[in-house]
Amino acid sequence: MQITYTSKLPDTVLKELETVASKLKTSKKDVIETALNLYFEQIKKAEYVASFKKAKGDQEIIELSEDGLDDYLKMIGE
Repeated sequence: MQITYTSKLPDTVLKELETVASKLKTSKKDVIETALNLYFEQIKKAEYVASFKKAKGDQEIIELSEDGLDDYLKMIGE
């Protein structure tokens, strides 16, 4: 499903968008869609990294991880 969305962009951004779309021989819509998807992916990665940094100092998470690793090592050792 597609929804029409209207927004104002600074002239400099719009000119860069037009330049990139022209160089890539694609539509401005495709450039915007690709850029947004890449941006969303970066946000997800940053959230993932932040969650690991937070878990790094959480003793309960560390213990659960160690217990899980011990169980795994027992399984592959049998």
